[in-house]
Amino acid sequence: MTILFLSNYNIPNLHFTSSSFVAPPFSSFKKYPTPPPPLKRFSLIRDPPNRFSVICFSSVPDGMDTAAGTSLYPFHRSKTIHLVRHAQGIHNVEGEKNHDAYLSYDLFDAHLTPLGWQQVSNLHKHVHETGLAKKIELVITSPLLRTMQTAVGVFGGEGYADGIDAPPLMVANAGNSNHAAISSLNSPPFIAVELCREHLGVHPCDKRRSITEYKSLFPAIDFSLIESNDDILWTADVREANEEVAKRGMKFVNWLWTRKEKEIAVVTHSGFLYHTLSAFGNDCHPSIKSEICTHFANCELRSMVIVDRSMIGSDVPTTNYPGKIPSGLDLPSDVAAEKHPKQGASQ
Repeated sequence: MTILFLSNYNIPNLHFTSSSFVAPPFSSFKKYPTPPPPLKRFSLIRDPPNRFSVICFSSVPDGMDTAAGTSLYPFHRSKTIHLVRHAQGIHNVEGEKNHDAYLSYDLFDAHLTPLGWQQVSNLHKHVHETGLAKKIELVITSPLLRTMQTAVGVFGGEGYADGIDAPPLMVANAGNSNHAAISSLNSPPFIAVELCREHLGVHPCDKRRSITEYKSLFPAIDFSLIESNDDILWTADVREANEEVAKRGMKFVNWLWTRKEKEIAVVTHSGFLYHTLSAFGNDCHPSIKSEICTHFANCELRSMVIVDRSMIGSDVPTTNYPGKIPSGLDLPSDVAAEKHPKQGASQ
């Protein structure tokens, strides 16, 4: 259990846990460059088994008592987020063969491959077998075809049938998926958020369709937070810088504190996750840093805990109990010794 502190962004300090699942099959990992320099003033943690906010600070020097690296934090000032990178898309396959393929409009708003849908199916089984599916109160998704297909496939219901008194999360064959419709029954609410999109600009695979078109494909996803019907954020000639993605990621994490839900799934993209999470863990053991911000595999899930250290959250404790009901004398002995020093000395 480790907590990481940064010190540059003037936003609430946060912490994250890390437990992960990689849906098979996937290809071998590549070596990636060292993460960029820290942004600052945030934190991440490893979640203890009982999920109370018991966290330790950075790596512990040799010879130091490990208790010096631990800390406590009020449980009601934390949220659990389950971060998921979308499953394999057609752009992943073509870009692996030739990086210039990312410039092709044939990959516009890339959809999942058949292998990607297998990855979705495996992760869907995992979240149900572990009981995670029952805990999630909200699913946030980037408003691109591949992320929404992944989100509804992993966290949605089973097949949809005519006559069901609820709109489907996804209609049949949405986005050339050759996949059956997916039901919204017994599923958490889904909401699309632009802040967690992939790098904006230049690559057509990262350009979204109109919200009008998406609503017809994903009837039960809430698009109300997206202000423009058309994609006004993507530009053909300018690619969003890594630093801008990281800043947008911090804004997204900050926005999560406006949500009342305590356990949230976020389905997003490799670049967004990497540049957002690379801001964390620079004062932790390298293995913890790696666990937090190493590039995600397709359809990988990592669970994190964020902690509000700057009073931005407004959640009240739901499990705390005030005690002294009914009221009675309860002065602790050590306090009594301070209050009556002479009596304490005589005892």
